[in-house]
Amino acid sequence: MDMTRLRSLLYLPANRASAIAKARTLAADAVILDLEDAVQPDAKVDARAAAVAAALEGGWGDRALFLRVNGIGTPWHRDDMAAAHVDGFAGIVVPKVDTAAEAADLVKRAGGRPVLAMIETPAGVLNAAAIAATPGVTGLIAGMADLAKALNCGVDANRTPLLYSLSAIVLAARAAGVACFDGVCTEYRNEAAFRVEAGQGKLLGFDGKTLIHPIQVDPCNAVFSPSADEVAHARAMIAAYEAALSVGRGVATLDGQMVEILHVEQARRLLARA
Repeated sequence: MDMTRLRSLLYLPANRASAIAKARTLAADAVILDLEDAVQPDAKVDARAAAVAAALEGGWGDRALFLRVNGIGTPWHRDDMAAAHVDGFAGIVVPKVDTAAEAADLVKRAGGRPVLAMIETPAGVLNAAAIAATPGVTGLIAGMADLAKALNCGVDANRTPLLYSLSAIVLAARAAGVACFDGVCTEYRNEAAFRVEAGQGKLLGFDGKTLIHPIQVDPCNAVFSPSADEVAHARAMIAAYEAALSVGRGVATLDGQMVEILHVEQARRLLARA
């Protein structure tokens, strides 16, 4: 699976059967059955069993199914990791991965499943490049709520105090050639605010965004899908460049702007994503 093609990754409490049933009908590219934040301590064991049953039952179609386990050092972590070995899970989401050593140990215990490492702490941000470069880690997920708490920073509509960390996560992922996903927008009933935040994530370079409510799926897919105008422009760039090559020139011009091979490569990636 090419993780970079995922746009919308929806978290669901693993112990909510109705939410799981509904998720099978949604247009989310991925569903993350959550055993961590969304599940109270006394419900963790039952939630794990429900997640395994949902994976084995199938019916997810083209949606990738992930399991978010409880964090390293918690009483449930090792059993959660073992549960993720069953057929049906495309990978494991692990919260608060702080070091490459932790990432390597997680990959070792993942039973061959890809690992998506959540970057949610100052240490995680500073070590993001090494975490992303760990073989078996196939993506990074920004966890900005926990990071903001750890930084003791405020958060405005533009996420100004977190921009360095968000960009560091994208840089780390791109350097390692893995996927990267923006954190959740908690204003799930405010579509305008969601679209602004998702648009910022796309502008920063994220492949997609994690979600906390089904109502966010369609706007997320719309933001992270190439628009008709973007597709048309990409095709025009490729055509202009190929026309230039046909007459022995390595550079083309389109609408007053220079088109080089790097622009053509970007255009081809956009068309592939579309």
